[in-house]
Amino acid sequence: MSALLLLVTQTSLSGDAPLNPAAAKPAFAQARQLCEADHGQLWGISLCGPAMLVDPATRDVIASEKDASGVLHAADGVFAGSLPKDVPVANTSVSWSGTRWIQYLWPLPDDDALRRVLLAHESFHRVQDQLGLAAANADNPQLDTLEGRYDLQLEWRALAAALQAHDDAARRAHVADALAFRADRYRRFPSARAAEAALERNEGLAEYTGVMVGMPTASERQAMALRDLQRHVHDQSFVRSFAYATGPAYGLLLDNYRPGWHDEVRHGAYPADLLAKSLGLSLDKAPSSAKRAALAARYDGKALWAAETRRQQERDRLIAAYRSALISGHVLVLPLRHPRVQFDPRNLVPIGANGTVYPTMQASDDWGHIEVQQGCLLASDWSWLTVAAPSGEEGSHISGPGWKLELAPGWHLAKGSRAGDMVVAKSD
Repeated sequence: MSALLLLVTQTSLSGDAPLNPAAAKPAFAQARQLCEADHGQLWGISLCGPAMLVDPATRDVIASEKDASGVLHAADGVFAGSLPKDVPVANTSVSWSGTRWIQYLWPLPDDDALRRVLLAHESFHRVQDQLGLAAANADNPQLDTLEGRYDLQLEWRALAAALQAHDDAARRAHVADALAFRADRYRRFPSARAAEAALERNEGLAEYTGVMVGMPTASERQAMALRDLQRHVHDQSFVRSFAYATGPAYGLLLDNYRPGWHDEVRHGAYPADLLAKSLGLSLDKAPSSAKRAALAARYDGKALWAAETRRQQERDRLIAAYRSALISGHVLVLPLRHPRVQFDPRNLVPIGANGTVYPTMQASDDWGHIEVQQGCLLASDWSWLTVAAPSGEEGSHISGPGWKLELAPGWHLAKGSRAGDMVVAKSD
């Protein structure tokens, strides 16, 4: 399989303002102002670059520059047109029509601070390959377990306390607690270290960049890092969104304790490991059960455990329903070779070795395009996608419970490996 293009989407916070040149130009100006103010200081490279605003409902696009293929036309100082269906639409970076673009979903957040962070965050994604920080988004199913979620949220609370500490001794103590909760998670889930670091070196560093470049003062950066730690607590799932919370916190603490850490990360180091090393701590030594309980008590661990236990019971019922629909029931299997995927990183449901359920998704591959609104199962190795068996077919337009598929020419539905199953296959 060729390299995968993984894209994540986040819900816009603003209203229904139409996308037009008059609305787009201030956004492009603000993005350029931010990157020019940074002047390449943070990462040693300019974050400025071609940008586009895309309305996900209509695929209308307004860009800061013309495209190489001439798809976009000049419109009052910017360039407008419509994105082809095979071009992913998300808050991300995308290569299209001869250009590597910063792509923003329209409308942008109304909140000025969140908008500035978003503008700088996505700018990082355009240059991260040049920095040796190629995007990698490993699954983190441990963060959908009772123990994994508990440790992560205790870690977040300790990080928040560290950022707000009034003296160095208190700050170091809270950092030690945060790293102890992380070490406990690493002990329980041996694959967590590399998997979590992969997302932290991608979305975590991007969000840290957003905070550093988007916020003009140290106090505003601290406030935004604290805001990130708080606003992701209510995500339905942490498996793909946790790094948006940890990235700025670890980055700001590293700025304090390990100046120059950016070069180490570019050469493969993990942010949490660097912070532990800087303070003479080790993520290889997990706390005892008694020690973990004592540490948790400092951060209202008893109430958190009770809430997470209730959540897990509800989650078990949801997983059972997904297993019935997408594993034991009749299904349609779509092989993945060159996938282009959009999804919400806050609502994923890992279901063990079978993969992860994405409640909503848009995916394109050689076989065409599918839109899912009621759940699909993605294999852990991204080799296939499964939805409930089809219920309707009109030529190349196939549909089923909560999904619609448009087949590309030369593809058809064939019998699957189990009676009642189907698979998308290439025609002879």
